[in-house]
Amino acid sequence: MLYSFLKSLAGVVFSTWFRVKADGKEHVPKEGAVIVCCNHISMWDPVVIGYVMPRPLRYMAKAELFRVPLLRQLITKVGAFPVKRGGVSKETIRQSLDLLAAGEMLLIFPEGTRNLDGSSAAKRGAVNLAFKSGAVIIPAAITGTYRPFSKVAVKIGEPVDLRQLREIGTTEAQLEATEIIMQAIHRLKGRS
Repeated sequence: MLYSFLKSLAGVVFSTWFRVKADGKEHVPKEGAVIVCCNHISMWDPVVIGYVMPRPLRYMAKAELFRVPLLRQLITKVGAFPVKRGGVSKETIRQSLDLLAAGEMLLIFPEGTRNLDGSSAAKRGAVNLAFKSGAVIIPAAITGTYRPFSKVAVKIGEPVDLRQLREIGTTEAQLEATEIIMQAIHRLKGRS
């Protein structure tokens, strides 16, 4: 209920303040496990992606945010769960796999941190989770700036087919799949 209320509130703010527009919502499966892989340019990105997605979204947030009691309550209610900087714990992986097994949507920034120019190397965590869970991977790209009355565009791509690489399952296959996802994100960024 709080998720729906905050999504509606975000709609008012984002449609006027940042003029957020989204294309490609039809590519998001109506049900089942989904990992949304997106570039990360601002602290606003999880909220914006959650706002434009047609289904509720879960996401990892840095553990430090959960130390502030009121903020912890709020971000937990809107789908966040903690991840430690410098590496993902077994507990975070387990929680992610449990969410995907329950058919939920999970947002992951493959580069692991905010990156304005796309120069950070992507990590293979999203692919690892997809290979283990069978989740569909949907690429997304955010472009624009979060300045008042500027335009922010979200492009949502078609699912990335990783079936052959999933069957191989090696580290090399995960690296190749990660590169395929990042190429899809970069192509979406070019379409804005």
